[in-house]
Amino acid sequence: MQDIYSFLKDNSIDYLQFTHPAVFTCEEASRLCPMMPGKAIKNLFLYSKQKDQYFFVVIGHDKSVDLKKLKTLLNVSHFSFASEEQLKKYIGVEPGSVTILGLINDVEHKVSVFIDMPLCGNALQCHPLVNTATLVIDFQEIERFLKLTGHAYQCLDIPAR
Repeated sequence: MQDIYSFLKDNSIDYLQFTHPAVFTCEEASRLCPMMPGKAIKNLFLYSKQKDQYFFVVIGHDKSVDLKKLKTLLNVSHFSFASEEQLKKYIGVEPGSVTILGLINDVEHKVSVFIDMPLCGNALQCHPLVNTATLVIDFQEIERFLKLTGHAYQCLDIPAR
């Protein structure tokens, strides 16, 4: 597993760092984290056994996703949340620390990335592979990070419940 801070520094990716107690949910984050710029997000790491494909979906922290409509949008008949083992293998994190920055560890490029349309173009609040800090990263820097890690992404209108 690569060191995210070294990667960001070596590639001149700018960020603001905020430390805080460990947070495992968006509710805990809103209570325990300091006020930060950028958009608070949550991440869904999904697996389609049928297609042997992984999906990383980034949405606003307060959005509830209509999973049935999301399946249609992603063109799969079934998916599930990735297991703890899959989290560790493909994005190198523990449950509660899922982050787009974990794609640094997807060296096989098995993960497809989808970002909810309202987030595209905005600075995002991302865990640096652990849930005891948050990095605020401008969207252009997120795009550059994804390109450097070999991940294309799509901005989609992720369906809400």
